[in-house]
Amino acid sequence: MLDFIYYPVSFILWCWHKVFGFVFGEATAISWILGIIFLTFTVRGIMFKPFVNQVRSMKKMQDFAPEMKKVQKKYANDKQRQAQEMQKLQREHGVNPLGSCLPMLLQIPVFIGLNWVLRAFTIQPKDGGAKTENYFFNKHDVDSYVNAKLFGVNIGEAIHNGVTAIGGSGASGWHWNVLPVALPLMIVASIATHLTARHSVARQNAASATPQTAIMNKLTMYVFPLGVLVFGALFPLGLLFYWLANNGWTLMQQRLVYTKIDKEEAARKAEAAEKRASLGPKPGQKPAAPKVGQKPVQQKKNQSAQGGSQKKVTKAGSAHGFAQTSGASGASAASESAKAADPAPAETNGQNGSKDNGTGVPGLLKDSTRKSGRKRR
Repeated sequence: MLDFIYYPVSFILWCWHKVFGFVFGEATAISWILGIIFLTFTVRGIMFKPFVNQVRSMKKMQDFAPEMKKVQKKYANDKQRQAQEMQKLQREHGVNPLGSCLPMLLQIPVFIGLNWVLRAFTIQPKDGGAKTENYFFNKHDVDSYVNAKLFGVNIGEAIHNGVTAIGGSGASGWHWNVLPVALPLMIVASIATHLTARHSVARQNAASATPQTAIMNKLTMYVFPLGVLVFGALFPLGLLFYWLANNGWTLMQQRLVYTKIDKEEAARKAEAAEKRASLGPKPGQKPAAPKVGQKPVQQKKNQSAQGGSQKKVTKAGSAHGFAQTSGASGASAASESAKAADPAPAETNGQNGSKDNGTGVPGLLKDSTRKSGRKRR
């Protein structure tokens, strides 16, 4: 029924077994173990791009998590509207929630397919005859797998072998001779699962944490590794090597991808800060002077206001024109008014030989005149 999974998995394993069988011998356990490990690496290499998209999608979701919380709080009583607003928010940020689940979903068929292919090596046909093939493997390959032993234990055996429950005949029950080889692999696989989950949880944004997220983190960090340790007794040795290789690849991939994304984010922030700094004035820098012939609009308004005030002050008949005006126009107006009001001192004072009475200011009396005037008073 799942031959569309079993045939591709068996083909990749067959290719790698032939490569390492050429070096170490096809009947050796190391050829089969390396074939399983590189099968894992091949599948994970194919899923590398989806994994990077998964990390970027999770990073975006963490960035706008506060907005999601606002939407959830705003439409807490209207689940349909809440779902619509959440989808709208995800479209605006270019986030696909299924993108973060794709790599995990793709690994499930591979795990199921490899588990069945490895078990099928030891499942005898229903007619009781000798097993002659196993998907892409011929009878010679089947015999080499069955006879391959690691520390005296066949790599297709498990601590508890339940092949009869799967649909074939064969030895079932507990095989304690497998425990010394399988138990260290189960412990290491459990630790690797915990470290992978811990490294992923450490990358999460605390601001985006929810009760559901906290529950999932505990499941991935503690329950799943414990499940590997317990249910690993049902896995053939070859499948335990797959689990180890898969977690080792995941841990290495996470470090590489997370480091790259952190560098990209730091470079993006530095570029944004540099752009803001280039647009703003430098410390201590004065605003640039206007170009020649260019006057600010505010300056024109001030000039027109000053011109209007001067016109008002220098009207004819103003008693305070001399005191309030300034500049060349104010001085000339004051001089004319002084001449019209009191021309006598300028004409009768001939001692100094000038109309300004030697003071340099028209209309003013000499010091001696002012003193004598004060004395007469």
